[in-house]
Formats: sequence, structure tokens, C-alpha cells
Amino acid sequence: MRILAGLFQPVEAETPYGGRSVSFEAAGFAWLKCGARRRTERGEGDQRRAVETMGAEARADARLMIGRVLRFGGAEWRIVSVEDARAGRAKLVLERVR
Repeated sequence: MRILAGLFQPVEAETPYGGRSVSFEAAGFAWLKCGARRRTERGEGDQRRAVETMGAEARADARLMIGRVLRFGGAEWRIVSVEDARAGRAKLVLERVR
């Protein structure tokens, strides 16, 4: 099954008080064929965080870059890696931290 995902570019800015804020700018849409999700935990001691990873396949597109965010199913998934799967297709590894 294919899912339509919104593609967003994170934009960092400095607040008037010296802090940092991150907002997301729309960069387009992509149809994804999602694979299975895997959940692991990262961190040390009491500061462990659940991390979900998932493989997906999409049409090859220059806008699909490492660090950009795909929004679908009510969640934000960061693109961790992009590989050429075959002619005209890209294999993505997505990650979501909870």
C-alpha cells in the first residue's frame, strides 16, 4: 500500500532571547511504499528514548535528502539515508524518536 507523505525542510532560527527554534517549511509531497517498523531504545541510564526505524521506497527525487522530514499517519519521520534501489526508485531509511 502506498501512502502520500508531506515533505518538509527544517529551518533553524535564533530567538530574540538567544535560544534556537526550529520550524518546518513545505518542500512538496512523496508517495511512499512503507516497510516494517522496528523499535529500539537509545541512551544511557535513566535517559533512554524509544527510536522507531522504518524502510520505505519512493520515486527518485532530488528533494528527498538526509535531514528532511516526512509527515504521514500523524507522525514526523526524519530521513536518515537515501540509496538508489533501482532505476527511478530510491530506498529510504526513516527514523522517529519518542
